[in-house]
Amino acid sequence: MALMLVFIGCSNDRASNTESNTESANSSEISEDGKYVGIVMPTQSLQRWNQDGNNLKNLLEEKGYKVDLQFAQNQPDTQVSMIENMIAKKVNYLVVGPIDGNTLSGVMDQAHENNIKTIAYDRLIMNTEALDYYATFDLTTVGEIQGQYIVDTLDLENEEGPFNLELVTGPMDDNNTKYFFEGAMSKLQPYIDKGTLVIKSNQTEMSQVSTPNWDEAEAQSRMENIITTFYQDEKIDAVLCSNDSVSLGTQSALSAAGYGTDEKPMPVLTGQDANIPNVQAILDGKQTMTVFKDTRTLAKEVVNMIEAMNKGEEVNTNDNETYDNGSKVVPTFLIDPVAVDKNNIEETLFDSGYYNKDEFNK
Repeated sequence: MALMLVFIGCSNDRASNTESNTESANSSEISEDGKYVGIVMPTQSLQRWNQDGNNLKNLLEEKGYKVDLQFAQNQPDTQVSMIENMIAKKVNYLVVGPIDGNTLSGVMDQAHENNIKTIAYDRLIMNTEALDYYATFDLTTVGEIQGQYIVDTLDLENEEGPFNLELVTGPMDDNNTKYFFEGAMSKLQPYIDKGTLVIKSNQTEMSQVSTPNWDEAEAQSRMENIITTFYQDEKIDAVLCSNDSVSLGTQSALSAAGYGTDEKPMPVLTGQDANIPNVQAILDGKQTMTVFKDTRTLAKEVVNMIEAMNKGEEVNTNDNETYDNGSKVVPTFLIDPVAVDKNNIEETLFDSGYYNKDEFNK
């Protein structure tokens, strides 16, 4: 019997009820050559998951695979049902980006029982030995890049400060959040301990600074409360935002409070994913940087994994020690992210062909 593979990816955004049957393949077509792939992405409401899903679909179809691509409306129960349905269709490989990595151990066991190989896409699936591989970006490095960018931009090695810093990260149920946060704090904590950086809200624990579902509106509301309570007479110098969605929400709150003028410039604002609105915000001077994760590269590596398994070859991984899901250390392929700001945005995002420069207002 041919091996089957499942990729699982997570999302942080709500999506419309029309997502569940988008891009669905004909369920009656069962591949006899071991080249039928199911892909379940979290949602269509966030730009990057559309890119991830369609990049995978296009690359696989170029290599002769049948592909069933679906989006799970950012609903964990819907995602479980979609995976069960793909198992019933007898897909040979299944790619899933987990919405909540803690809810999929049961369906992973079902996939294993049906000889389906499983790969977690971008976010780790927890507490199951039935997960075979994990493909992602170097998550701790993402946070380290963000934290170091704040250190360098404020010149904390030479300036005494104090500078006011606030923290905005992702949901507690997203396993990636802890890697982003811990990576960033490894760079920022020494300056907090010295008093060079001051967090006036005293919200320093991950549980205090988390944002449910990476929701833009939630991030805006929290930052509005922080500004009203702690910054009536002082200004914020930097905000660690773990991704672009929460960065947009933070920007909205800051703009409403009068930031973005010559007298009251925007703080140093980080982000992640290089989403189109955030790239425009960098060009406009509203966001300082984002961490670019080239989803084209991630899709290619995932396809390489599937191809290797389909041919009975060794799957290429480059980290077999870091990502423990509570039941096993999962063999992982990591891709390095890069910082993007106004100084390298042209070469990194436009010259590389990731975006068309004409899409943006200069």
